[in-house]
Amino acid sequence: MTSVPADQTGSGFDILEKGLKQGALGLLSSTVIALASVAPAYSLAATIGFVVISVGLQAPVIMVLAFIPMYCVAVGYRELNEAEPDAGTTFTWAARTFGPRTGWMGGWAIVAADVVVMANLAAIAGSYFFLLFNAPGVAASTFWPTVVGVGWIVLMTWICYIGIEISARVQYALLGIELSVLALFSVIALVRVYTGHAPATSLHPSLTWFNPFGIPSFGALATGTLLAVFIYWGFDTAVSVNEETKDARKTPGRAAVTATLVLLVVYVLVTTAAQAFGGIGSKGIGLANPGNADDVFSVLGTAVFGRSPVGSFAVHLLILMVLSSAAASTLTTILPTARTTLSMAVHKAIPAKFARVSERHMTPTWSTVGMGLASIVFYVALTLISGNVLADSIASLGLLIAFYYGMTGFTAPVFYRHTLTKSVRHFFMRGVIPTVGGLLLLAAFLQAAHDYWLVGPNADSTTSWTMPFPPHWAIGGIFLTGIGALVLGVVLMIVTWVAMPPYFRGETLPKRTAEQMADYVVPEELRE
Repeated sequence: MTSVPADQTGSGFDILEKGLKQGALGLLSSTVIALASVAPAYSLAATIGFVVISVGLQAPVIMVLAFIPMYCVAVGYRELNEAEPDAGTTFTWAARTFGPRTGWMGGWAIVAADVVVMANLAAIAGSYFFLLFNAPGVAASTFWPTVVGVGWIVLMTWICYIGIEISARVQYALLGIELSVLALFSVIALVRVYTGHAPATSLHPSLTWFNPFGIPSFGALATGTLLAVFIYWGFDTAVSVNEETKDARKTPGRAAVTATLVLLVVYVLVTTAAQAFGGIGSKGIGLANPGNADDVFSVLGTAVFGRSPVGSFAVHLLILMVLSSAAASTLTTILPTARTTLSMAVHKAIPAKFARVSERHMTPTWSTVGMGLASIVFYVALTLISGNVLADSIASLGLLIAFYYGMTGFTAPVFYRHTLTKSVRHFFMRGVIPTVGGLLLLAAFLQAAHDYWLVGPNADSTTSWTMPFPPHWAIGGIFLTGIGALVLGVVLMIVTWVAMPPYFRGETLPKRTAEQMADYVVPEELRE
C-alpha cells in the first residue's frame, strides 16, 4: 500500500491508499447513502411500538432526545474525518488516540453490530416479499422467508462488490420510494384525525407529547432513548466511504450531519402521526399493543388507507416501502463493514486477505464477500434456534451502537486536545459537543445494560440463560447478546494480539509526530 499525499485527500495527514475508487461519490450521493443505511421506514416500523410501550405519550419527544447524542456524535465524526478520512473511521481514530486495543474494539463493535442487524433486515425482506404478493401465511412461516432472506443478502453483497457508484444509484430509487410513502402515510393519518375519520382511540397531537418531564422514570427514558438511538444509527456509513468521496475531508462529515437533521424531521412527523391515529392503547391498533410492536405499519396501514382499491394499492405501497427500506439498509450495512475490515487489514490488525481490493471494480473483495457470508451464517443459525433469540439479538444492537458511537464522541476531544482552545469553534465542535454525545450514550449504555440483565414478566428480554455454576444468576437474552458480543471481541482481540503483535505495538499505523498532532489545524481557506 502507498500513501496518498495530504493535498489529494484534503486532510492534514497522509492516508494509506487502499485501492478504492476515489471521487466516486458527491455530497448528495453520500447523504442518500447515509439516510438509506438508517432505513427510516423499517426502523420506525420496528421501533415506534416499543418506544410507546416504554414511555407512553412521550414517544415524539424521545425522537428529539435521541437526536441530541446522535447529532453530537455526528459532529465528532465530521471533525475527526477532517483530520483523517480513513475508511476505518472509529477503528482508526480510536487507535490513534487511545491506543491499538481500544481501536480494535471500536472496529469489532462496528462489525458485530452490522452482522447482527443484517439478520433482522434479511428476515424483514423475506417476510415482506411474500406480504407484497398477498401471501401472509407463507410470510409467517420460517423456511421460505429464510430462503428469500438469504437470497437477498447474496444479491446485496453482489451489488456492493460490483461498484460503489452502482450501489449509490440503487439507493436513489429505494430511498425515494421510502420517504414518499412515509410522507403520504403521515399526511393522510393526520388529516383523518383532524377531520374526525380516525378510530375512536385516536388522539389530537399535543405539545405535552414533547415534554421530557412527562417520561415516567429514568429507566424508561434510558430504554426509550436507546431504542430510538437504533433508528438514527447508520449515518456513519457516509463517513465509512470517505476515501471514495469527492473532497474526502469535508463531504462525508457534512453528509452525516445533514442526514441526521433530515431524520429528526421524518421521525418526529411519522411518530406524531402514528400515535395520533392509533393512540397508545394496548389492544387493537394501539401502539402499545405488544402484538403489533415489532411492525406497527402492517397494522396501521389498512386502518389509515382503508380497504378501497386505492387504499389497497396504498397499503401495498407501504409494504413495498418497508421492503425497499430493508433492501437499502442491507446494501448500506455491507458497505461500511467491508471498509472497516479493509482498513483493519491494511493496518495489520486482522489477516491481510481482508485488505484485497478488486482491480476491476475497485471494491473490497474478501471484506465484502466475508460480510455477506458471516451475515448468512448468523441469520440462519439464529432462525434455526428461535425467533425469540433473533428478536433479542436485534434489541441488543442499542448496546453495541452506544459503545462505538460513544467511543467516537470521546475520541474527538482527546484527538484534538492540543488545539481545543485555539478558537471558540474548536472548543465546542471538537470538544464540548462530541463529549456531550459520548456522555449521553454512556449513561444510556449503563442503564440499559442494567435493565437488560433482568429476567421475568416485566423484563425486556424474551429469552434468558441461567449460569450453570454458582451463583446461578439468570441473565436476560438482550444483555447476553450485546455484552456477550463485546466480551467475544475482547477474546478475539487477545488472540489477534498474540498472532499479529506489530499492530498492537503501534508499528503499523502511519506515524504522527507530536508536533503534527499539536499543530494540526484545518487551514481557514479550506473551510467554508
